[in-house]
Amino acid sequence: MAASLAIGVSMLSSGAMAQAKKDKAPEKGAAPQADAQNQVYWVKVCPKVAAVGKNKEGKEEKKEINFCLTQHERIDSNTGMPIITAAVRQVEGEDKQFFAVMVPLGVLLPPGMLSVVYTKDEWEKLQKNEKIDEAKVKPVRLAYGFCHSAGCEADVEITPEFLAQLKAGAALEIRAMTPNGPVGFAIPLQGFDTTYAGQPVDMQKFQDARRDLMQQIAQRQQQYLQEMKKQNEELQKMQGMDAIKGGKDAPPAAKEKAAPKK
Repeated sequence: MAASLAIGVSMLSSGAMAQAKKDKAPEKGAAPQADAQNQVYWVKVCPKVAAVGKNKEGKEEKKEINFCLTQHERIDSNTGMPIITAAVRQVEGEDKQFFAVMVPLGVLLPPGMLSVVYTKDEWEKLQKNEKIDEAKVKPVRLAYGFCHSAGCEADVEITPEFLAQLKAGAALEIRAMTPNGPVGFAIPLQGFDTTYAGQPVDMQKFQDARRDLMQQIAQRQQQYLQEMKKQNEELQKMQGMDAIKGGKDAPPAAKEKAAPKK
């Protein structure tokens, strides 16, 4: 199984965000700090996006609005590709909120995907392979919208009930269907409530931290390729020496006996 990294406060607390730990009072917009016993697996980002709206006079005008995502993103630490991404999407000026999920390519689109929130008690039982009351579980169905090179995305409008479940839950499971059968992605909900209600992280620091992480992954890939190339060259040398040695030491071929004359 490929190693993975969860991009949340734990990632932002390193590199560009490390200095924040030394400050007595966190600056406005800084990510809430996480410790080993209170790990936060979610991060809130609010980039500015261009939008076209109408002013009081009914004329169109361009303006920038906040496009906020309270998200969890897990990536493959070997390739840098996302394994699972889940986010609550809020757009400034809109009352509706959406829950969006992206899973890897290879899923069957017609069935859609399911999102299931487990309480702390239910999640602890599942971790111990104990049965839970499935009648109490209320899955939410998401319809796929589109696919691209990074994966397939689906979303659904968030109801107050579903948002309350996310805030109070212990874990979230995303279920998708593939040609080989169902697959599930477990996402911890620890830290979601405070992250959702809190201030967004500084976008520049978030982008810098993410860029640094991707550079580390790229360097790891390069080191791996160089090591594989070196091993391959050594193997070819060994095979070449064995072939030469085999040619020198090989006994002469036995002469075929002439067929007896009749």
